[in-house]
Amino acid sequence: MKFDYDVIVVGAGHAGCEAAHAAARLGASTLLITIDMNKIAQMSCNPAVGGIAKGQIVREIDAMGGMMGRVTDAASIQFRMLNRSKGPAMWSPRSQCDRMAFSAAWRHILENTPNLYMWQDTVTEVVMDGDRVGGVVTGNGARFTAKAVVLTNGTFLNGLMHIGRTKVPGGRVSEPASYGLTEQLTAMGFRADRMKTGTPVRVDGRSIDWNLTTEQPGDTDFHHFSYMPDSRGHLRQRPCNIVYTNPETHEVLRRGLPDSPLYNGQIQSIGPRYCPSIETKIVTFADKTEHQLFLEPEGENTQEYYVNGFSSSLPINIQIEALQTIPALRNVQIYRPGYAIEYDFFDPTQLRATLATQLVDNLFFAGQINGTTGYEEAAGQGLIAGANAALMVQGKPEFTLNRDQAYIGVLIDDLITKGVDEPYRMFTSRAEYRTLLRQDNADARLTSLAYEVGLVDEQRMETFRRKEKLTQRMLDFAAKTLVKGGEVNALLEEEGSAPLRESVRLAQLLTRPQLTLDMLVTALPALRKEAEKIDADLRDEVLESVEVQIKYQGYIDRERQNADKMHSLEDVRLRPDFDYESLHALSTEARQKLTRHRPATLGQASRIPGVSPADINVLLLLLGR
Repeated sequence: MKFDYDVIVVGAGHAGCEAAHAAARLGASTLLITIDMNKIAQMSCNPAVGGIAKGQIVREIDAMGGMMGRVTDAASIQFRMLNRSKGPAMWSPRSQCDRMAFSAAWRHILENTPNLYMWQDTVTEVVMDGDRVGGVVTGNGARFTAKAVVLTNGTFLNGLMHIGRTKVPGGRVSEPASYGLTEQLTAMGFRADRMKTGTPVRVDGRSIDWNLTTEQPGDTDFHHFSYMPDSRGHLRQRPCNIVYTNPETHEVLRRGLPDSPLYNGQIQSIGPRYCPSIETKIVTFADKTEHQLFLEPEGENTQEYYVNGFSSSLPINIQIEALQTIPALRNVQIYRPGYAIEYDFFDPTQLRATLATQLVDNLFFAGQINGTTGYEEAAGQGLIAGANAALMVQGKPEFTLNRDQAYIGVLIDDLITKGVDEPYRMFTSRAEYRTLLRQDNADARLTSLAYEVGLVDEQRMETFRRKEKLTQRMLDFAAKTLVKGGEVNALLEEEGSAPLRESVRLAQLLTRPQLTLDMLVTALPALRKEAEKIDADLRDEVLESVEVQIKYQGYIDRERQNADKMHSLEDVRLRPDFDYESLHALSTEARQKLTRHRPATLGQASRIPGVSPADINVLLLLLGR
């Protein structure tokens, strides 16, 4: 047994798993410490991965050699590509998962990753070595030393669960809270606060009248999360089902509000705006007579269902009574009630873009400890924090992502420049370059970058090179091939598109909104023959990539130009010890905000709330720009 490591990761949730795997993959001797090894990568709330913008993050993680996409594919019991009626910048993959299979797949990966070791325990203290972190002390009295520590404590720091007026200490149902770290870190000068999240009731599927629900099946096409062709799982696919609340439901819920921790003063912290509890919905949207609920299976064979949309901390009897007013749930049996949980987080403006803390050298934060919500946001941070912890130990350059490179770059930049006043959740609207940051091109954006760092292995890189070569060959074919009216006019008439009066290039024809590449492959023998030359395992991905690039090239080029203009500010570095208070040409608010945030670049400074364009011009003049 060894007690000295390069990197220690505290917490084996979604952030911790990616952090430990990334650090070990880069060759750092890594220890992952978790309270319960049987609950590694536990899906504490919704048994699903992805969704609007979140799915893009998972594809980015996968493109950089992370494991969330592969684990999701292995555990998937339903896949859907959301927003297909909109442009490809909005397409977002989502997968319903088998909760137990997801955790088991992650544990198998971690136990078989070279350089990665595990220890089951709590962490009560970080050990300091002068101005830098030097290790941790555990609840069982073990002392581990390390050159870097990554904290990914999730909801466990002083966690407190609420069901009605009942309060139970814990980080998750039936799991203990973690004590000591918040108190130590705040004594060192870190700013901490409290946040709240919640989870819905779980119900027995045998007690549901399925005839009174609307079935929602999954997609059956080629899409999945990982860019690696061999990642698709083989679990039995299951539908989700939809039901609705009604005025009677809302009346029961309103009756329980005096005992709701959210409304009787018991909970003071702020919950997620975009995933509100059912009691918040009926108060905020008092005019609505119904709310949609999704009955989501928790696994391939289980009868346990997650009632998505019914997050609640109301008393148990109110939760049950309200559910029983829904016709399909009139005889419902529950496995456990919903609950709210309060926990500590740290102001993320105290972090650098590597997710290293500004106050203590070699200490990194990732996940909900930074004020975020969601498995995907946590995993993306974990990968960046774990990679940078290993790179720092090895004396190598840091690895960060810009806002025009990845949603993960947007996420981290938002956290460290703007901070949070509620649990942060990613949306496509947060990204100013979302046409560049599509789910279909995450590998084109990130795989080569990650390969240079060492996060991506040769097999994945070779798969990417093969896909890029095939994609370019098809783009070249579309650019030079002429299509005659006689070949496609029947199709054009059928689709309500104007017939061709003269030959046009295939790429020009495909820009018509009524047409898809699949239609043209069917109609044009030469195109079909060219498509059949593409390796079968990559064909669907390649054809989708070709179609998106051709149809949206104008938008892509324009957004790329805008992003390149912004890089002029991103390339201007600012010293971390710069004395902003001495610059009286800056506004008072700008001096205060810049002193507090310590931006690394002028671009980052420009995004800090309270720093005006005039303040940026002052800095530009000072720097001789």
